[in-house]
Amino acid sequence: VQLQALGGGLVQAGGSLRLSCAASGGTFSRYVVGWFVQAPGKEREFVAAIRWSGGFTYYGDSVKGRFTISRDNAKNTVYLQMNSLKPEDTAVYYCAASTSVLDPRRPVGYEYWGQGTQVTVSS
Repeated sequence: VQLQALGGGLVQAGGSLRLSCAASGGTFSRYVVGWFVQAPGKEREFVAAIRWSGGFTYYGDSVKGRFTISRDNAKNTVYLQMNSLKPEDTAVYYCAASTSVLDPRRPVGYEYWGQGTQVTVSS
């Protein structure tokens, strides 16, 4: 399956963006889909994840209450709605998918990765 992450851009602090992760060459029906960030010089960090079956969601501590992950079955797409953005949210955001990851919070378990989309939050 190929993943395409879209929706990044430049936004002022306090603003909102919605990222999308679309799958091609397959469907998300058996997958866990996650979002991770990687800032320059830092390791990839967990943001949010969703189990397609059942819709169970996971969030990183820094985004709880501000970000919402959701899925659209018809469009085979996962969204990350980001509200109340802060300058420290600035990073490249990657979506990832896995049929077998044990802990959705850990990037090591994901087999498929999108190309990343840059989010920049100005102060």
